[in-house]
Amino acid sequence: MYHFLVFIFGFASILGALISVKALPLVIYRMVIASIGLAVFFVLFHPTYFRLHRSMWGKVILGGIIIGTHWVTFFYAIKVAGVSLALSMMATGALITALLDPVFSKRKLLGYEVFFGGLTAVGIGIIYQAEFEHLIGISVALFSAFLSALFTMLNGHMVKSARPITLSFYELVIGSLIGIGVAYFTDQLTAEAFALQGWDWLWLLLLGLVGTSFAFNLSIRVMKHLSSFTIMMVINLEPIYGILLALAIWNEKAFMSTNFYLGFVIVISAIVMNGIYKHRKEAQKKSVQF
Repeated sequence: MYHFLVFIFGFASILGALISVKALPLVIYRMVIASIGLAVFFVLFHPTYFRLHRSMWGKVILGGIIIGTHWVTFFYAIKVAGVSLALSMMATGALITALLDPVFSKRKLLGYEVFFGGLTAVGIGIIYQAEFEHLIGISVALFSAFLSALFTMLNGHMVKSARPITLSFYELVIGSLIGIGVAYFTDQLTAEAFALQGWDWLWLLLLGLVGTSFAFNLSIRVMKHLSSFTIMMVINLEPIYGILLALAIWNEKAFMSTNFYLGFVIVISAIVMNGIYKHRKEAQKKSVQF
């Protein structure tokens, strides 16, 4: 299921590149549409889903701020550096998670997580040097990856105490309000900034309802069953789907160097090896139990 969600996230990046508005209005549209979609679902089928224990509000507000900022920086990176590079930078989230999750979870640092996460960072470093002309976009995307890892770890803990769909709804609402506030204070809350063209409405509806309401809720739900590091490693598959789609639609390979593909192969190899290692480790545990 999670691989299917990652494919949706990869397709969401393509939709983000197709939509004509800038990063901040795009994210506001995305979160508002997704919030309305979930609210309608709650009203029609599960009104009790609006309930959230007051002890959760502080973390939910923080989660809304983080996810809103993550999407703004992510789509900004797409606008200035292209889909392929922005998606590739997200692979650093695994290393960030390997280093920070032990602090969140109060557990020991796992060597294999640091190794495989670090291997992805090596691949990213090669890409970084190869595509130095996109320095700003790469740097923004790296910050976005950090926020993604932070959000995954935070929700991994919150999902144990609240419904994933309720968390999704309120984080999206709060993210929307934060985005609107930022747009207001940066003079972007204007009809011109939010003006849509051509097929923008269709892409926004797909992005908001399918790529956000549906996928965002399920991505939080799986956090009950997978570790934060595993989730971030699977998310590293997002570049595969996104880049292949970008190549098919825009032929983005026109600006990709040999070192870009070398770094990309290293990142994907780390994902595969991590999966194989964990599978063997689980198999050994089962054999010991029997």
